[in-house]
Amino acid sequence: MTPELVIFDCDGVLVDSEALSVSALLGMIKLAGGSIAEDTAYEHFLGKSMKSVREILGRDFGLEITDKHLTEMRVELMRKFREELKPMPGVMEMLPRLGLPRCVASSGTLDRIRYALDVTGLLGLLEPHLFSAGMVARGKPAPDLFLHAAMTMGARPQNCLVIEDSPAGVEAARAAGMRVLAFTGGTHAGNPALKARLASMQPDFIFADMLQLPDLIAGLGARVRAS
Repeated sequence: MTPELVIFDCDGVLVDSEALSVSALLGMIKLAGGSIAEDTAYEHFLGKSMKSVREILGRDFGLEITDKHLTEMRVELMRKFREELKPMPGVMEMLPRLGLPRCVASSGTLDRIRYALDVTGLLGLLEPHLFSAGMVARGKPAPDLFLHAAMTMGARPQNCLVIEDSPAGVEAARAAGMRVLAFTGGTHAGNPALKARLASMQPDFIFADMLQLPDLIAGLGARVRAS
């Protein structure tokens, strides 16, 4: 069945931002008096809201993240986005070819989502259908954000397709009763541990080239009709 709605994560799917985000996060952790390896940061925080990141840092790492720390990190991240952020290869060409209703559902704040899409030239292809973790009670891996996006867009969860790059996002899509494709084309996705975790979650398909997405969606529909 052709999806009623395609739901895109933003960071690491539409824009190649995860490495920049983790760099800014590690800088904030250092300011707070901590030290965490890059692989550990990806394992614990990829795809999660800053509210969740802050809670995990306090609970599991004994770090108190103040509002000042968060503000300084956001300023640094916006600088990195302004100077270095690029759209994911193939996204600019793929979106006009998709031919299906689409939206963005991201763990970032709405301002951050809009800024990332704006500086990469993608905003006009996706607004106004932008959904942030700040709109729901629980961020990923809970299903709340994807369910909120589907409801707002008038789509049935079982007929939605999610495009995600993080284990937390795949888990959220599964919990929402949605099909999910795992994308591994970002700069950060060469991490073998991340690839193994994604594969272990058994998404409907794993792919690394955004230009393939329209054909992959058509193939998913064909397989459902044949089954």
